[in-house]
Order: sequence, then structure tokens, then C-alpha cells
Amino acid sequence: MKKLVVILMVLAVTAGVAAADDINLGNFPVGKWLDPNYDAVWTFSTGNIRILSPDGNVLYNFQDKTINNFKVSVENGEPVLSFSCEESRRDYRFIKPMSNMNVIMEIDAPWVQDYRVEMEKQ
Repeated sequence: MKKLVVILMVLAVTAGVAAADDINLGNFPVGKWLDPNYDAVWTFSTGNIRILSPDGNVLYNFQDKTINNFKVSVENGEPVLSFSCEESRRDYRFIKPMSNMNVIMEIDAPWVQDYRVEMEKQ
């Protein structure tokens, strides 16, 4: 009985944690968008999210990172992707407006001011 309780507690704690291998973008579009402030290209593909330099070098790869609270939803008719990453210690939120091809990115990091930028489709 004690083993069952321990197993259930472990499952409850890990229920909100996903490996990046479990990334499923659902109705959020795949593609590439440029963050003009940092000259970084965010790429959303089936099963992974990466940040690239304009010449294609990988700056950050979420594939082997610990992803928490991963959620794809629709708010006001627009697809929204949100998640937090333990290794980067940031919360991310991406909104795909239906009015254009751009994506709005919001980043919350506890040690800096919140960041928001409209990224252009590449």
C-alpha cells in the first residue's frame, strides 16, 4: 500500500512536466518568425522549438529541456502557445493573430522586465 501511495505522489508531481519530445503544437502554426530586437529566428516544428541565428546556427534548442505547463489553446479566436522551461528559467507565450502572418511573443523572466515583441514570418 505504501508503494502505491509513493507511486501516485510521484505521478502527481510529474503530471505537469513534459520532455520537449512531447511537444505537440496542435493548432499552433509551424514555421519561422524573426525577433527583430535580438536578430533571432524562432522555429516551431512538429515536436520541437528552436532559436536560430539568421544564418541558421542553433542558439537554443528546447528538445532536451524540461518543459512545464505546456499548453496550446485558443483565446479570442487566436491560437496561443504557452510553456515554461526550467533550464532557461523563463515563461513563454506566443499568440498568432488571425489578422496577419506575424506571431506575438511574450517572455516572463523573474530577473528582468517582461519582454514582448511582434515577430515577422520568415
